[in-house]
Amino acid sequence: MGKINGCLKCLFIFFNVVFAIIGCILIFGVVKATAVSSQLSTLGTPGIGWGWLFAIGVLSISCLGIYAGCSEKALAFKIFAGFMIAGIIIMMSFGIYVVVVRNKIKNAFLIVSSEASQTLMQEDSFRQYLDGMQSVSSCCGLTSADDWGSTIPDSCACSGGYGQYGIYSGSGCRDKPQGTSGPSQIYIQSCGDFLFFAVDLFCKILMGIFFGFAVSALLGLLMSLLMLHQIKRYDGAGGASFSMKG
Repeated sequence: MGKINGCLKCLFIFFNVVFAIIGCILIFGVVKATAVSSQLSTLGTPGIGWGWLFAIGVLSISCLGIYAGCSEKALAFKIFAGFMIAGIIIMMSFGIYVVVVRNKIKNAFLIVSSEASQTLMQEDSFRQYLDGMQSVSSCCGLTSADDWGSTIPDSCACSGGYGQYGIYSGSGCRDKPQGTSGPSQIYIQSCGDFLFFAVDLFCKILMGIFFGFAVSALLGLLMSLLMLHQIKRYDGAGGASFSMKG
């Protein structure tokens, strides 16, 4: 019989195998995101260096946990427990940071000025993205139709209750601003609300990932400490098996 409980050992190894698979999936995702990140780097988007570090860290620590469970060595469990403590602190910090950033983004979207919207509208890539979004989301302009200036694109055209792709528009229609060219009826609602919804959803997903990993790290820490206690008790008993009595 081994030094630690067999069921607990199998559960611990399975726990780490699952996260090793997650680590491989994260690495695959980072590889796929590398091409997109290089294309968007000209727009000032952040790099994915932290993504590589996070993915490789998850895979490496999971492999360490598998080794510790199979070898039943106290030193391996101590190192694993140390990584779990660091992981809890880091994941909680990242989760809280995302919450703060989400609140800042929410406030920024609520107080977007016309000057800021005009700065964004000067980027051709953003104008193309907004033009495509208007057809799908049944909205017009970042803050209002005035963002397009004197020429309003056809994607702002409001046909009553439904947008170009059959998506219902609950915002309704209104006449185009005077002195502008384009469709006579445009959507009332701006696209800023939809952009915030997408960003807010992404932030919530990140929050779930970070806090979920923090809880998982806590469970890993508790299991590793319990198995470390069993190893010490086994060694303190002179190596006698727990199942041997009398």
